[in-house]
Amino acid sequence: MRPGSDPDPGRQPHVPVLLRPLLAAVAPVAGVWLDGTFGAGGYARGLLAAGAATVIGVDRDPLALEMAAAWAGDYGDRLRLVQGNFSDLADQGPLDGVVLDLGVSSMQLDLPERGFSFLRDGPLDMRMSQDGPSAADLVNDSDEALLADIIYHYGEDFAARRIAGAIVKARDAAPITTTLRLAEVVSSVLPRPKPGQSHPATRTFQAIRIAVNTEFTELVQGLVAAEAALRPGGVLAVVTFHSLEDRIVKRFFQLRSGGEAHTNRYAPARAEDAARFTLVTRRAVAPDAQELAENPRSRSAKLRIGRRTDAPAGTVDPAALSMPMLPAKPARKPQSKLQTARPAPTRPAPTRPTATKAPATNPPATNPPATRPPSKGRR
Repeated sequence: MRPGSDPDPGRQPHVPVLLRPLLAAVAPVAGVWLDGTFGAGGYARGLLAAGAATVIGVDRDPLALEMAAAWAGDYGDRLRLVQGNFSDLADQGPLDGVVLDLGVSSMQLDLPERGFSFLRDGPLDMRMSQDGPSAADLVNDSDEALLADIIYHYGEDFAARRIAGAIVKARDAAPITTTLRLAEVVSSVLPRPKPGQSHPATRTFQAIRIAVNTEFTELVQGLVAAEAALRPGGVLAVVTFHSLEDRIVKRFFQLRSGGEAHTNRYAPARAEDAARFTLVTRRAVAPDAQELAENPRSRSAKLRIGRRTDAPAGTVDPAALSMPMLPAKPARKPQSKLQTARPAPTRPAPTRPTATKAPATNPPATNPPATRPPSKGRR
């Protein structure tokens, strides 16, 4: 495939999600912006057309930058492409704006050889950077408990243990190396979806993709890096596509704008540091009817925007952002040689006497039984 060519000329071209409300909310667009999930370049081109002096396009997928080579030259030095993770964007500052479009791109979904889609047969890959362990490695090498934890915590699928058990059973027969085979294994232990419901393998594929690409860790680090890279008045805009990542972004803006959600009503209120963002969007922005008609894939998208203050950047605890974490395996208690190689007891068990005792009769009680003091409350 030529760099920059459409892998499927017959399909609808990539449409950036929620671009119109984003540009309207941050207008006027000016200065240096960073598109941290460059993909097919929809946001970068939109920002340049709206007035950005320079856009830095960052993507961990080398194919995205190869495909952009066919048109990036039209913008001259106004568009600069960088291969890497948006979690490292602090090195690109100071910036006037950062845009993050999270999750898998349409380009990656539409290429069967990338292994992201359960609707097209291809190698079970899912690596955005095309480097490191693949989804096939995770599915075939992880133990059943870890698979169940990944599917439950990263996919929010309550049938995680059943699915993990089916995966282990199937891979014992033959390694799972293709997307359709994994989808079939998952579907075999779940109810058939009703009209309008998502594919049974949706949550499992999401969970495995998140684990392979460490997406939640990258997101938290990227939010902190954006805070450090933005100049006062700079804008951070984040588009999410499922509840787990949206929860992290919502919580980040909530904490960094000086607001504290009291998730524990018994915990004492604590004073927040100086606000590092002001909220441009108080609520998440969803696609309108026009966008849904133009791009059905936008139906689950949410946009949140914050504007940087002059407060110094800081660090953040991922747990404070409600970042899903896999449970840590308990450490095995070391056993001594006596514990591991203790011989079975050789002492014979005592024999029961053959004679039976006459049942003893209880003497009549001469004193009333003592009464218990009244309980001070249910335990």
